[in-house]
Amino acid sequence: MKFYAGIGSRETPSHILQVMSEDAYRLQARGYILRSGAAEGADSAFEAGAGDQKEIWLPWRGFQNHPSRLLPSLAAFEMAARFHPAWERCSRGARALHARNCHQVLGADLATPVEFVLCWTKDGRASGGTGQAIRIAEAHGIPVRYY
Repeated sequence: MKFYAGIGSRETPSHILQVMSEDAYRLQARGYILRSGAAEGADSAFEAGAGDQKEIWLPWRGFQNHPSRLLPSLAAFEMAARFHPAWERCSRGARALHARNCHQVLGADLATPVEFVLCWTKDGRASGGTGQAIRIAEAHGIPVRYY
């Protein structure tokens, strides 16, 4: 199976959201499975194009009223703590959001990485919540493409 992560800011511009959906559609037609996180903006755009070819990781059950049952494991919380620069200042909810990013990049077992990450951030760098997933990808040698 071939996986990619489609992620990004809730503030992704609408013209980029359209391209993300189109890319997700083309990738699912080529047999790729999306991993994303059900957030508004980029995540939702990728999911819209991916059809049924997706793994949607939620920080907690019912996030954004999404039906997915994929939730972060204890190991994902431990990994997220290692990659976040200020873990001790994160709320429980923020920690759950960062932990689900580990699964978006590395899969349910945290050992099945995506082939690449497609993303958008305000500054074109590993920033914001998306930055956590980007740091994990870069540490594992996974290519990251910014829109």
